[in-house]
Amino acid sequence: MTALLRYQAALLARSQRWLAPLLLYAAVLAVGVQGGQPVLGSLGVAAAALLPVTAWAVHLCVGQEPPAARTVVSAAVGARRVHLASLLTGTGCAAALAVVSTAVVLLVSAPVTDDGAHEVARSSAALAGLLASLCCVLLGAMVGALSTRPVVERRGWSVAAAVLGSLLVLVAAGSPARYAVTDLITGSRTGTFHQPVLPLLAALAVAAPVAYFVCRTAARRG
Repeated sequence: MTALLRYQAALLARSQRWLAPLLLYAAVLAVGVQGGQPVLGSLGVAAAALLPVTAWAVHLCVGQEPPAARTVVSAAVGARRVHLASLLTGTGCAAALAVVSTAVVLLVSAPVTDDGAHEVARSSAALAGLLASLCCVLLGAMVGALSTRPVVERRGWSVAAAVLGSLLVLVAAGSPARYAVTDLITGSRTGTFHQPVLPLLAALAVAAPVAYFVCRTAARRG
C-alpha cells in the first residue's frame, strides 16, 4: 500500500491539478479569516471550507490515472487496493492542509471571544479547530467517494453530486460537520465550547463503511 500511495501522490503532484482546490481554499480563508479576528470563529470557517475542498481532492485522485495505466496497476495489485490508495491520497493531502491552515489561523487570529470580554486558550482552540477540520476532511472524503466513479460515472452529474453533497453535509441536522463547526462559531460568542471528539468519531464511523463500499464496487466493476 505504501508504494501505491507514493504512486498516487506523485501523479497528483506532477499533474498540478491540486492548484485549483488549494487556490479556492486560500481564497476562502483570505475572505473569511482576517488578522485579529476571534480565533474560534476563524477556525470554524477554515474547517467548513475543507469539506468541499476534500471532496474535490478525492475527485482528482480517483480520476487522475489514464485508463490503461489504471488497468495495469489494478491487474497487478487489485482494483480495490488501487481505489483505496486514491481515496487515501486525496484524504491525506486534505488532512495535511487542515494541519497547516489550523496553525495559520492560530497565528493571525486573536484568542478572544467576539465581544472581546473573554480570553480563549490557544491550546484548547488549536485542538478543537484541528479536530473539527479533520471531521470535515473525513466527511468531505465521503462525499467525494460517493460522487465520483465507480458510483457516479458521468462528470457533469459527478460535479453536481459533490457540490450538493458538500452543502447537505454542512447544513443537515445531525451532521457531525455541522455540529463541530457550529460549536466553534457559538463558542466564539459565548467563550464556551467542546472538543469535537464525538463528531470526529462519528465522521470516521460513517466514512469507513463508505470507503469499503466504493472500493468493493470498484473491484466488482473492474
